[in-house]
Amino acid sequence: MQKQIVLLPGDGIGAEVIASAQEVLTAIANKADYSFSFETYDIGGVAVDKHGSPLPEETVSACSQADAVLLGAVGGPKWDQLPSHLRPERGLLGIRKALGLYANLRPVKGFPKLLDSSPLKEEIIQGSDLLIVRELTGGLYFGTPSERSKDGESVVDTLVYTKAEIERIVDKAFQSAQLRRKHLTSVDKANVLESSKLWREIVESKRASYPDVTVDHLLVDAAAMKLITNPSQFDVIVTENMFGDILSDEASVLTGSLGMLPSASLSESGIGLYEPAHGSAPDIAGKGIANPIAMILSAAMMLRYSLQMEQEAQAIETAVESIINQGYHTADLQVKEGQIVKTKEMTNLIVDFIQSIKL
Repeated sequence: MQKQIVLLPGDGIGAEVIASAQEVLTAIANKADYSFSFETYDIGGVAVDKHGSPLPEETVSACSQADAVLLGAVGGPKWDQLPSHLRPERGLLGIRKALGLYANLRPVKGFPKLLDSSPLKEEIIQGSDLLIVRELTGGLYFGTPSERSKDGESVVDTLVYTKAEIERIVDKAFQSAQLRRKHLTSVDKANVLESSKLWREIVESKRASYPDVTVDHLLVDAAAMKLITNPSQFDVIVTENMFGDILSDEASVLTGSLGMLPSASLSESGIGLYEPAHGSAPDIAGKGIANPIAMILSAAMMLRYSLQMEQEAQAIETAVESIINQGYHTADLQVKEGQIVKTKEMTNLIVDFIQSIKL
């Protein structure tokens, strides 16, 4: 059995962490009766430089035909002055739209060995294990019109959601909660926004279909506060596009480093795009010190959600946790004890662990 994986290294440290994930996946494949076929395409700033577009058509075509897609990172100051349609981030938005990726799943879990790297007190972060489910195709980022007046004195951005868009992300969140601790928190701004009022109505209408899940509602400002004062109260959080963008980045600091956080963006057709939560980090690109764990854990999510390889996904996650528990970490994690290793060394440690176990 062979699965076709498209690799989109993108910019900055993207190529380095993608290479780490590829090594880990190859190690997993060598333990079982299947293989991965990897093809690499351009996205983001590098695609602008080579093709004049942050998302070339050949990239879209290849991703559409793949079993899954791994993406490194896009963006960097080199392209900050480009017109908006040529910004590297447009490539990311474009591939999400082209593949119909409507649900972003971002798990946030604190490793016991790394708790002292968090800016929060250990007693606050301890026991935190949550999943943010973010809607990806609607809201302010895609609403029209979005424009500035000719005289430059006013601007308009339009927030649009359809009932169907909200229903499918809410269903995904309920289903995710059923696989975890069966507690769903819906985040909105229903005291102000009509879109949030509809959002809350739909969550309430759906809860009868998931009687085993406890549901509560939070306004987004309250949710932002509670994420840093009592994060362990959360299991699954579901919210709209912009709120999810902000809250998931806020939640990322719980672990002490973006380098630890994977994410999955899923479609109704089954194809998914998997990427680390961190950016392109151009200041450390090429130095061999990037933390590859978020990308490696994203590859594990790919095995779970797109390829239905749960045992293999768990093997990667076990390998990562084992290496962390042994005290190895990259320089971005400000822990008091342990041994700092570089990108390649961390990757090799994880690969060696996988090679030592049975699947």
